[in-house]
Amino acid sequence: MLIPMSETRQETITLWHNPRCSKSRQAKALLEERGVPLELRLYLEKPPSVKELEDLLHKLGAESLDLILRKKEALYKELGLEGKPREEVLQAIAEHPKLLERPIAVRGKQARMGRPPEKVLELLA
Repeated sequence: MLIPMSETRQETITLWHNPRCSKSRQAKALLEERGVPLELRLYLEKPPSVKELEDLLHKLGAESLDLILRKKEALYKELGLEGKPREEVLQAIAEHPKLLERPIAVRGKQARMGRPPEKVLELLA
C-alpha cells in the first residue's frame, strides 16, 4: 500500500520570525504544537533582499506592499515612504527590516501572513 507523501513527512515551513513579537511567538508555537518542521528566518539579523521581498509578495498572492509593510512603525514616517514608488519602498524594507510585518510563514510556493497567528495553519491544509 502506498502512503501519500503528506502522511509520511511534512514539508518544512520557513517562519519569518521576530522572537520579541508576541504574534510571531504565537505562530511559532502553533506550528510546533502540530509537529511541523520549522526553519526560523530571523529577518532582523539576516535582512531580505528586494528580490526575496518580491518573491514573498508573489507567494502571498499580494500586489500591494500594504500586507507586508508596517506603516505604523515610526521609521516609516521618518523615511517619508508614503506615496513613494514600489521599488523605493522595497529597498527601504531591505535596508530596514523592522519595517516588515511579521510573522510570515512560507511553505513551497505559498505564504501566509500570521495576523492573526492562526492564519499560518492554512499552509497545513
